[in-house]
Amino acid sequence: MQEEIRIIGIEGIPEVESGDDIATLIIDASKRQGLDIMDNDIIVVTHKIVSKAEGRIVDLKKVSPSEFALKISKGRNKDSRMVEVILREAKKIVRIERGVIIAETRHGFVCANAGVDKSNVKGEDMVSLLPKNPDKSARKIRDEIRKRLSVDVVVIISDTFGRPWREGQTNVSIGVSGLEPILDYKGRKDSYGYVLKVTTIAIADELASAAELVMRKTGMVPVAIVRGYHYLKGDGTIKSLIRPRNRDLFR
Repeated sequence: MQEEIRIIGIEGIPEVESGDDIATLIIDASKRQGLDIMDNDIIVVTHKIVSKAEGRIVDLKKVSPSEFALKISKGRNKDSRMVEVILREAKKIVRIERGVIIAETRHGFVCANAGVDKSNVKGEDMVSLLPKNPDKSARKIRDEIRKRLSVDVVVIISDTFGRPWREGQTNVSIGVSGLEPILDYKGRKDSYGYVLKVTTIAIADELASAAELVMRKTGMVPVAIVRGYHYLKGDGTIKSLIRPRNRDLFR
């Protein structure tokens, strides 16, 4: 049977401040929209509002760049204060090229600027950091929704990443709760009887990317519900989507 999947943006979530309860904001906004959160809904939440609620915002006016940050920023048209924050958030600098800093975060993500970002943050000198533990953040939102509404949902924390082989950015998952992030087809047969040996699908990333179609970078819709997709329930974590260094052909 062919699946029908709906993607519903949750509008009307106010500007998030440190200490806000994201689950409450989602529940209240969905009620105002006349939308009931249901069992098996997949709730995709942009990391930006999670970071704001968790106080992961830095005022660059309060940052003193190190000598190393000054050295990196010189001649690269980079704010040395921003570079300093990137260095603090990075586990390792992978590459600096054409003014772009590619870094590995403490979570294991390899991305531009170690996830430090100025977009959708109020204040010219304010930047956001990734949540310290996105899986834990997702679990907290999921648990609170289950407690308040007696429904079991999936929560995915998303962010926008570039891709090494293609132009343009896409949303990916950086934290999950309630599903297995990867669908493993190894050992199954395709439609011609060929046994698949290596195919694994990053389901959590695909769901995060699909949600972006209604969230949009400038759409002021930081939360979306994906409804109707039959996922594999489980206690998976984002670690299963992070490629180990010994299997990384590009580092």
